[in-house]
Amino acid sequence: MEEKKFDLNSLIGFVLLGAIMIYYFYTNQPTPEQVAEKKAEQVQDSIDKLNAVVQPDTAVYKQQVDQAPVNPSDSLAYSQSQNRLGSFAYSAGLPSATDHETVIENELVKITIANKGGQITEVLLKNFKTYDMLPLYVIKDQNASFNLSFATQDNRNLQTKDLYFEPSLSNNGDNQVLSMKLKVARDRYLEYRYELKPDDYMMDFAIRTQGMETAINTSQAINLDWQLKSFRTEKSVKYENQYTDLRYLQNGGFEYMNAMSDEDEEDVDNLNWVAFKQQFFTSILLAEDKFESAKLVSKNLVQDEDIDTVYTKKYEAYIPLLAKNGELDYNMNMYYGPVDYEILSKYEGQQLDRIVSLGWGIFRWINKFVFIPVFSFLSSFIGNFGIVIILMTIVVRIIMSPVVYKSYLSSAKMKVLRPEMQEINEKYKGKENAMKRQQETMAIQRKAGVNPLSGCIPALIQMPVFFALFRFFPANIDIRQNGFLWADDLSAYDEVLQLPFKIPFYGDHVSLFPILASIAIFFYMQMTQSQQMNMQQPQQEGMPDMQKMMKMMMYFSPIMMMFFFNSFASSLSLYYFVSNLLTIVIMLVIKHFIIDEDKIHAQIQENKKRPEKKKSAFRQRLDDAMKQAQVQQAQKKK
Repeated sequence: MEEKKFDLNSLIGFVLLGAIMIYYFYTNQPTPEQVAEKKAEQVQDSIDKLNAVVQPDTAVYKQQVDQAPVNPSDSLAYSQSQNRLGSFAYSAGLPSATDHETVIENELVKITIANKGGQITEVLLKNFKTYDMLPLYVIKDQNASFNLSFATQDNRNLQTKDLYFEPSLSNNGDNQVLSMKLKVARDRYLEYRYELKPDDYMMDFAIRTQGMETAINTSQAINLDWQLKSFRTEKSVKYENQYTDLRYLQNGGFEYMNAMSDEDEEDVDNLNWVAFKQQFFTSILLAEDKFESAKLVSKNLVQDEDIDTVYTKKYEAYIPLLAKNGELDYNMNMYYGPVDYEILSKYEGQQLDRIVSLGWGIFRWINKFVFIPVFSFLSSFIGNFGIVIILMTIVVRIIMSPVVYKSYLSSAKMKVLRPEMQEINEKYKGKENAMKRQQETMAIQRKAGVNPLSGCIPALIQMPVFFALFRFFPANIDIRQNGFLWADDLSAYDEVLQLPFKIPFYGDHVSLFPILASIAIFFYMQMTQSQQMNMQQPQQEGMPDMQKMMKMMMYFSPIMMMFFFNSFASSLSLYYFVSNLLTIVIMLVIKHFIIDEDKIHAQIQENKKRPEKKKSAFRQRLDDAMKQAQVQQAQKKK
């Protein structure tokens, strides 16, 4: 009886205890606000895990990459990403979805590549400095972009610059290899592959896809958009901008855009390579197989050449990439480095040496086969480039000295013949006798063995040399930031005085080498004035006063030289200064120690006694034409 009572009491106690616990939990459950707050904390925790900065070369990162992406089924951030990116949201869920950057480098160049966009964000050229001695970057501070835009199979339009790539750094022998993969699954991706060799500015680059036919709509072109704003790196904005342009090779033919145009645009086919060129540095994209088409744009960013600027040009290249069998497979190269003829010419079969501004036609030929070899030879054992330029000038002047000698010899002969030609002018006066006068003059010159055109030969020969050198020095990176005497940089102007005002067409500074070159040109022209007058026939009726014109040129040319070269490379002015000094010395030596006018006069008289040589066919036709014109003129008078 007692046992049953105990069991009943126990049952009653448990029931009461359970009721109390139910009442407690009911009265202490969280409010709806507290539930929402807790859920928000859990979501934020998930977002923080996704956005945590994880270094890609650490053991933790490698372990996470090998695993499946974070399961974000309860993540608000991932849901939003998936709605926006579709299958490409996979890449946003990987630990690499951060703003981390990876560096590959060798002895010459340091290249930084970002996870976001998989593109190059910095290129540092280690062996060069800017004009104000700062590190020289070709790419920095978002001045360049490399982007692919494409349509997805679910009708989205995406751009790689907004998406996160997964980096993987490895070695291929001595080469550094960086694979950047934009994934939609573990084994399905778009890949940028960079491979940098030791001691080389050229980098292998490839764009490939694997298993992306269900993610990317390859029936439409995938558009490559490469843009760059070129930094100002040299002392003179105006001078640098003149040699900054876009260059390209299509169908094996070299082309370039006008450097001084505010905006230039070209549609090209079968593009081999495109170069975004500065004066001394360049960025090049080369295709192993030609790009079928491209749109190239060059914009001038220098509005006022007298105002300091960060950028000189903006370049754009729009290139459609076409998939084959549903996949992309483009092998390319990237070059970030100096515009150096010796370096660029080593890449055989690419014609990259055309990026160096050596001029066209005969001017380029002279630079390529004469000035570059001579300069390279002299600089191989002489460290001072100012002395190299002086020695090169001496070599050129010595080579040209026979031409100068022939010019002086012709001048001396014409001087001896001048009295006889004056007699002919007196004998055959008037416009009606102009033809006869010309015939007699040519006859006496022919008998004396004098060619009146021989005085023009030196000028014609020196003109290609002048224009070739005008291109050679601004394109010669070897002289960049190498000084001589008061010039700190032979590739820039040699400022000796800063003016508090600006002179139109001259500038706000004074360069000394152009002044010295102008003075030398003045004395050279003064010496040659009498020589040129000897080469001229005596003044005829109706002809302008040649002597006055030559005097005007004697004063005008040096002044023009001084103004024109004030902002140009001091190496160019140094060359012309030394060249004119040497020419003056050579002319004095020829005049006073080589040419004997008495011997020349005796030789001319001897030539006159000899029977006249048989006329050439050209000479005979010329004489016949003059005689016919003379007859026609006589008939008109009748």
